[in-house]
Amino acid sequence: MTVKPAWLRVKAPQWERVGNVKEILRDLALNTVCEEASCPNIGECFNAGTATFLIMGPACTRACPYCDIDFEKKPKPLDLTEPDRLAEAVRRLKLNHVVITSVNRDDLPDGGASQFVRCITAIRTTSPQTTIEVLIPDLCGNWNALEIILQAQPEVLNHNIETVPRLYRRVRPQGNYDRTIELLKRSRASTPGIYTKSGLMVGLGETDAEIRDVMADLRAVDCDILTIGQYLQPSQKHLQVNAFIPPEQFAAWQEFGESIGFLQVVSSPLTRSSYHAEEVRELMQRYPRTKGEE
Repeated sequence: MTVKPAWLRVKAPQWERVGNVKEILRDLALNTVCEEASCPNIGECFNAGTATFLIMGPACTRACPYCDIDFEKKPKPLDLTEPDRLAEAVRRLKLNHVVITSVNRDDLPDGGASQFVRCITAIRTTSPQTTIEVLIPDLCGNWNALEIILQAQPEVLNHNIETVPRLYRRVRPQGNYDRTIELLKRSRASTPGIYTKSGLMVGLGETDAEIRDVMADLRAVDCDILTIGQYLQPSQKHLQVNAFIPPEQFAAWQEFGESIGFLQVVSSPLTRSSYHAEEVRELMQRYPRTKGEE
């Protein structure tokens, strides 16, 4: 693999705090995307006592060539104790903001929407002051399943667009660019009080103009928050990095995104979908929305 530039090197984590989070996760038999997807920020986030919980996993029914999560054509049935265990972890970690994501579960009729709702409900019961962000798959375009999740009223609905349309067949072969845009559009239209969010990874061969076009497409459907980060190759069997994008380019994308109306653009080489996600609480205070109203 190509040697990483200096701006992609991360500090060694303080393992005492990391170990405490890991201990809670192991005790409650929970998965995190931080670990399963080999996130470079695991030390920083675990040190801060935050984690992005991965439900319905750890195996995924899709084998995207950029992702380090294991593929399994026929994953295990849903564990109905998972929502309560997740809620207990949120309580023990005293999280102000929690991110819940999932593997793709194309084997389930609702894509796992009902499990998202069970998790939201369980957290609201034990930690009513905690704000909730869900990072959901595309549900194979099942808009009834999307509505099930939206009716549970998470504060943030996140669905990653991942890359530019030209690269979809190579990077996200089972995804669909227009379907992702439609999901975000429907989410804002159906539940105007929600904050919608998406994410891009760069360094796969896209151009600056293509990134800006995607950003414009997201704003056209009133997407509120955008994350942009460098793609890092998890192993030799995954897609290779085409280029390491310098920090000044990420800064330029952030400036452009803010100029076209995103409420927040988090753009840096080490940014990931849930990186500093807890900052959304401040955003919600600055740009308050009444549920059911624009």
